Amino acid sequence: MTRAIEFSASLRLRHPELSEEENERLYGPAARQHGHNYRLEVSVRGEPDPVTGMIMDLRELKAVLEREVMARFDHRDLNRDTPFFDKEPPTPENLARVIRELLVRALPPGRLDRIRLRQDPGLWVDVVEPPERP
Repeated sequence: MTRAIEFSASLRLRHPELSEEENERLYGPAARQHGHNYRLEVSVRGEPDPVTGMIMDLRELKAVLEREVMARFDHRDLNRDTPFFDKEPPTPENLARVIRELLVRALPPGRLDRIRLRQDPGLWVDVVEPPERP
């Protein structure tokens, strides 16, 4: 089952150990303040409950996404308003990794299957959880 949400955030691609000139050379225009309208698709796995027929209560998944993603990132500056990008730039890959870590801790063990973070229609990052071992 997959649930999608959308959020907006501003950012600068900037590595803290590099000068402004080096960051500009490395990241180009993305080294300057800009924003994205992200789409996050979160897929969960498991066997449907025999009574409800659901893998997971959609209200519970919505609450987790609101608490772990929307409250932290929507209409925020990823560099200044979050603690996650003090030592690394908020690239789509790094943002997807952070979101994955937050969701793994918030969801029941083994429930997260994958996430897809779309920065724009032509660019996305997939993070796929390894299959559970018996």
